[in-house]
Formats: sequence, structure tokens, C-alpha cells
Amino acid sequence: MRTIGIIGGMSWESTVSYYQEINREVKNRLGGLHSAECIIYSVDFAEIERYQSEGRWSESGERLAEVTKKLESAGAELIILATNTMHKVIDYVEEITDLPVIHIADATAEKMKGDRVHSTALLGTKYTMEQGFYKDRVRKYSIDVIVPTEEEQKRVNDIIFNELVLGELNQQSKQYYLQVIERLKQDGADSVILGCTEIGLLINQTSLDIPVYDTSKIHVQKAVDYALGSINVN
Repeated sequence: MRTIGIIGGMSWESTVSYYQEINREVKNRLGGLHSAECIIYSVDFAEIERYQSEGRWSESGERLAEVTKKLESAGAELIILATNTMHKVIDYVEEITDLPVIHIADATAEKMKGDRVHSTALLGTKYTMEQGFYKDRVRKYSIDVIVPTEEEQKRVNDIIFNELVLGELNQQSKQYYLQVIERLKQDGADSVILGCTEIGLLINQTSLDIPVYDTSKIHVQKAVDYALGSINVN
């Protein structure tokens, strides 16, 4: 079993889910008392969020590159970022290490392509919904990406940063997300990407009648595939 290096803390709420899902996946596949060989480096999210809000993306990338080297020195054989938004600076991570780095959008889009998805709604932080680093990655797989309106994006983002990253699960916020997704269905979306690792804490497949792609769970499955030797990652 290869050791998975996890860059976490963005937020720690979703990092907890990553740790649980990775270990559940390993136990399900290997049985018995098996658990995952993994190392977590949890950053201070206040620092990262400040870089985000101030547009200091290069500094956030450099910070994650530092963390990557520490994970590598500790014995990691694979790197994953337990976050969607910070894949904006994944180049900094990839450039600092020769270890495989699994991109969350690639893992998600590959699964969607296998399911023959043609159009999807994307919910996430404002950075993920507004900017092209995530949408364009998915579109390379011939999948159309539809995002909420500017007003909807603001509230979707506010719910993430004011509630979900703090561990607060609000039923009114859940209903709002479902309302936005329903409207995006009318615009042609035949599936939805939960493009923020915390959103899966609030909604899941049982909430909707279209396929739901929980990026954190898909990311975990791809990482465990590699850790157990099921796939190769270039």
C-alpha cells in the first residue's frame, strides 16, 4: 500500500471527511482491520482564506508547495489536495515534487465522462464558479458546465464560508442549494458537481433526482485506487 499525503485544513471540516472516507474505502476493499497509510498536513485556513480574498494566489501556492515538500519528506508517495478551490494553484504543488498529484476535477470529469454526462451544474466557492481553472478543466472532457447567476453565486459562497466551513448545517441553506440546482436543471444541466468539499456535508444523492457528483468522494476513490496499485498516475 502506498502512503497518501493529504494537504488539508481547507477547511478542517472537509479534511475530517477525507480521512474518514479514505479509511472506509481501504477497509471496504481489503476487509478486516485494514486502514489507510496516510499523512495529513493541516494548514491554518485563516491564512489561506486571507490569500484568497486578497487575490494573493501565488503566495497561497507557495504555501502549499512548502507543505508538499514536508509531506514528501515524511514519506508520502502520492499527493492530494483536500479542497476544490485550491486546485487553482495546483501547478505550484506539481512543480515542487516528482510524486503523483491527483487533480480533483480530472477525477470527477473522468467519472462523469464514463457515465456519459453531457451537461452539469457546478456549485462551489465563488472562485470555483467564477474563474476558469475548474470549469475549463471539466470542459476538456466534452462536458458543458453551467454555473449559478452572480446573485446566486454570492449566496452559495456565503453559505460555504459562513456556515459549512464552521460545521453549521442549516436546512434553509440546503433548500436554497436545491432551489438553485433545480433552476440550473431548467437551463439544461443533467447532473450536478458538488465543487466544494464541504457541500457534501449538506446535500447528497438522496436530495436530488439527477446524478450528484461529490468531488471529495470521487477524489478519495481515485487516490485509494493508486495507493492500492489499481491504477497508475502519471
